[in-house]
Amino acid sequence: MENLKIGEVIGKRRRELGLTQNQLAQSLNISFQAVSKWENAVANPDIEMLPRLAAALNTTVDGLLGYKSPEADYDRRYKAEDYYWGLLPNSICYDIMKILPPVKPYRVLDIGCGEGKDAVFMAKCGYLVTAFDLSEQGIDKAKRLAEHNKAEVNFFKADIFDYRPERAYDIIFSSGVIHILPETMRKEFCDSLKLHTEDNGINVLNVFVQKPFIAPAPDSTKEEDRYPWYSGELFGYYRDWLIHTCREDIFDCNSGGTPHKHCMDTMIARKFKQS
Repeated sequence: MENLKIGEVIGKRRRELGLTQNQLAQSLNISFQAVSKWENAVANPDIEMLPRLAAALNTTVDGLLGYKSPEADYDRRYKAEDYYWGLLPNSICYDIMKILPPVKPYRVLDIGCGEGKDAVFMAKCGYLVTAFDLSEQGIDKAKRLAEHNKAEVNFFKADIFDYRPERAYDIIFSSGVIHILPETMRKEFCDSLKLHTEDNGINVLNVFVQKPFIAPAPDSTKEEDRYPWYSGELFGYYRDWLIHTCREDIFDCNSGGTPHKHCMDTMIARKFKQS
């Protein structure tokens, strides 16, 4: 971590926001001496502190560590008039409807909603949908898509590294997003989703997994490829839940206009109240 000059990033962001070391320290409930040590490269913040520190400095964990945020890349992808991922809902949305059909207004959280096609589809089907994404361009297009379809979705901008649910949902859904999480954050992230899932609710997740015989996607970024997931890893975080779906697929993709392949693990797991 010291090679990434995290102290310089902290100091620069703090000054840009007009904060003193003491003000930043108070927002994190730590001493200003700790902040001073970070900025002078005497010590580094604990890894558990990084999401809170990133939020306080209005940046991302990647940004703190000196990496370029994927935000700019996704804004570039989404700035075109066409929808980068198309308008057809992910097939997993139909699996959700089989397990928890919208016979009542189930609450859904869509993590990393992109341009909103899945969130809008589920809202049209009768679910109460909340959805967020890192990309401002993506959220703007998602809102336009919802308006065009006369669907009500609570869209907002947030970063998966910083955001954790504040209430419980019946369905927590994320497609093609959580592969950017480093290994040190994965269990905590999944535990947070599980904690904020209603009894008998489901978590619906997929993640790109690394295969030596599949080349990186032409539209992937270094940020996306930095923390590879491995076959079966996702399922292990839900071994205490009932797993409805547990599969691995290799499929063709044309995102960005260049044909390529992906390998993806897909899981639907259900939470049952412990007796």
